[in-house]
Amino acid sequence: MSNAPYPMPMKKLFLLLFLAICSLLSASAQELIKGNASYYSDKLHGHRMANGERYHRDSMTCAHLKFPFGTLLKVRNPLNDRTVIVRVTDRGPYSKRFVLDLSRAAARELDIIRAGFRVVEITPYHPNEVPYRAEEDSIPEIPELELQYTPAATYPDPAWQRDSTKTVPND
Repeated sequence: MSNAPYPMPMKKLFLLLFLAICSLLSASAQELIKGNASYYSDKLHGHRMANGERYHRDSMTCAHLKFPFGTLLKVRNPLNDRTVIVRVTDRGPYSKRFVLDLSRAAARELDIIRAGFRVVEITPYHPNEVPYRAEEDSIPEIPELELQYTPAATYPDPAWQRDSTKTVPND
């Protein structure tokens, strides 16, 4: 008999419980990211980003190292409680001091232009509605088309349907 304080099935139960708690804590910790955010220089206006699009300083875009392109992120400035939704279109920042590079328009909305950078809270944003879906009232009517057709009987028979025993008169 073993001198262990708990029998083997009890050890497995504690291990499974510990792993479950750790995975839940790490999943909730991944939802909120805190760190410094800076913004793009005006010199980059018009240059291509990592996803192939051109950077426009008035667009709501950002650069992040790990989120996939097209991911929507909700960025909040905890000092003034302003929030913006930005789309990941580039990779960076490549400094350990920063976690996000914002477009100039997003930085202006968060009021971080004067400071140059600010601590922000980042969470992935998953809208509950289908983007760009038209409301029922705004769906335009599809017009009725008046189609004219000629009955098939007026066309000559195709060559593969003609009787080869009949001769066609030459003009």
